[in-house]
This record gives sequence, C-alpha cells and structure tokens, in this order.
Amino acid sequence: MTRGSRRTSTRSTTILGVTALAAALAGTGLPATALTTAEQAPRTLRVGPDRALTTPSAAAAVARDGDTVLIDAGTYTGDVATWTQDDLTLRGFGGRARLRAAGQSAQGKAIWVIAGDRTTVDRVELSGAAVPDANGAGIRAEGAGLTITRSWFHHNQNGILTGADPESDIVIRRSRFFRNGAGDGYTHNLYVGAVRSLTVTGSYFAAADVGHELKSRAASNTIVGNRITDGDARASYSIDLPNGGSSLIAGNVIIQGPGSENPALISYGAEGLTHPSSRLWVVNNTLVNRRTSGTFVAATTGSRARLRNNLLVGPGDLSNLAEVRATANRTVGLGQFVDPAADDFRLRPGSAALDRGVRVPTRWRARWEYVHPAKQVRRPVVGAIDLGAFERR
Repeated sequence: MTRGSRRTSTRSTTILGVTALAAALAGTGLPATALTTAEQAPRTLRVGPDRALTTPSAAAAVARDGDTVLIDAGTYTGDVATWTQDDLTLRGFGGRARLRAAGQSAQGKAIWVIAGDRTTVDRVELSGAAVPDANGAGIRAEGAGLTITRSWFHHNQNGILTGADPESDIVIRRSRFFRNGAGDGYTHNLYVGAVRSLTVTGSYFAAADVGHELKSRAASNTIVGNRITDGDARASYSIDLPNGGSSLIAGNVIIQGPGSENPALISYGAEGLTHPSSRLWVVNNTLVNRRTSGTFVAATTGSRARLRNNLLVGPGDLSNLAEVRATANRTVGLGQFVDPAADDFRLRPGSAALDRGVRVPTRWRARWEYVHPAKQVRRPVVGAIDLGAFERR
C-alpha cells in the first residue's frame, strides 16, 4: 500500500468510529485488536479555556504517541504536566501559550517534565519554575530527543535542564532564554547534560543569574548564529563546554557584561576532556568583553582549538592556551559597528574587518547570522569573507 493510500485508509477509519469499524470487520477473521486501529491513529488535540481540554495538563493525561497538542494562546497559571508519550508536538496556537508556574511543579522538577522521546515544543513560554532543591526548570527533558522552536524561557531556576542520554539530540532554534538561574552558580539559562548532540541557532540568551548563559556536556555541540549577552546580570561563562566534545561556535555575537563573575567568555574542557573528540572551532564570532580584563577563549591543555576570523572588542587575551591555532583574529574598537550600545554589532561601511577573513573548512564555517530578536538568516557570500559575526552586504 502506498503512503498516500495509507493516509486515506486511516482517515476513513477515524471517521467511521469504533462501532462502524466493528461492523465492517465482522466475519473477516481479524483479531479483536484490529478494532483499536482508529483509536491509535495520531490525533490533534485542542487545548484552551473554551475547549473540552481546558489546560495542557488535561491534554497530557489523554494524549497518545504521535499526537499534536495545539494550545490556544493565553496564560495558564499554575498548570504543570508530565508528558510520557513519544513523538509529541506541543504547539502554541494563535500566538505563544504562556505557562506560569505560580509555585507549582510536576514531580517537584519543572513546569513540564518531558519523559517521552522525540518531542517538539513550539511557540510556548515557560516562566517562574522554582522548587525547594533550587533546580526547577521550565522544561526537564528526560526522554531522548527534544526540539524547541520559537519558545521563551525566563525567570526559572533553569530554563531547560536535560538528563544524560547518549542517544539524545537536542535542537533549539529561534528561541529566547533570559533571567534564568537561582543565583547559586549551579543553575543556568540552558543546561544540557551528557547527550549525543546539541544544536542551537538563531536564539537569544541574556542575563543569567550568576550561572552560565549556555552550558552543555554534549558530545557534539553546534552553536551558530546566536546573540549571547549578560546585560546587567552577574552571569558566569557565556558558553561553557566543561567536558569538551566536537564543537563549533560560529557566527555568534557574544557579549560579556561588566558584572560577569568569570573572566572568560568561552570555556572549553574546564572539568576534563571526557569525550572522544577534543576539537573546538571558534569561527567568525564577534566577542565583546565589557569587563576590565579577561580571556576570550579559555581551553584546557589537550584541546585541539582552532580560532579563525573572530573580532575581539574590549580588553583581554585571545586565549590562555599556548598551543591554540589562531588565524585572522583582530581586535577592533566600538566605532567599527552600527550601534554597539544596543548590542548591534553589524559592520559599518569602511570597517577594518571587511574582506579580512581566511578560508575555513566547509564543516566549520559560520553559515548563519543572527537577526534580532531570535531569528537567523543565511550568511551571504560577498567577496572575501569579513571578520566577525556579520557579512557586510
């Protein structure tokens, strides 16, 4: 049977309903379990104050593997849930669905505990998660595979906190993480455990409370085309990859604030290189240090670090590592940029960064540029490559 005919058959079965289906199967000799086909087909569940399912937690109680849950835009206060199903899509409909913890938590962990595999979350806002052990999260990801798009996480003890799963891939696109952290240095805007891979693009990270803006123990990290800024917060590292891993940090604007509690913007392998790969490529980023001193890239001994085409703004050493391979990295002043006071680090005409870059192997190039707020576009090819996170049009 072709895929098209299967969809037609499933749709017809769903319309028939269980009673009609029983009549249709009478005398065929098929087992009784065939009667559950209609019930098992993926469905779209609607959630909202005026619908049969008034809250996301009500949908979590009845959802099945493969279902799509559309949550009407609006605020759901004190509603928390555990999602155990696989292949779910949880999406805000007509705008963002705003989940405010208001002192509640699922399993004492999070607003949403996602225990199923391969879950997609889109257009959802989660805020205010706080639990007694100070490790509450907007989302606690315990299944294998999570994709986050167009979503906001703010004023939680952790924005997202994931478990350790070598078969899990975490993907975050066009999302915002701001003012998360319990102020203890152990909680962060984003904290990804020892998973297979993390990919973050087109996203905005800001003002973590003492913790890191982004921390990942993944075996592979791709962090491309984002804005990461401390603002007025006392954040720690902008990016912390404490166990190394095959990692690309490219095309980002990374701004360390004057109140940062750690002198390094990017930290790699600080807790030991535990992954098979210790390759780090830092390519075409604009790295801004608003402290009086610091280090732009701090890497542990044994790291295979390559730093190319980065723009450095403010005081500090490019790296602490003597054996780092650095090419075409340049320190420039604020006058090279459109509006640095507003964190707009696009290049001005005549900038010293124009056409000064060197070639980078295809796998390690900066393919995306950040567009505020929380979007991304393909980095264009205009003559020789420019230094920093943006190509001058």
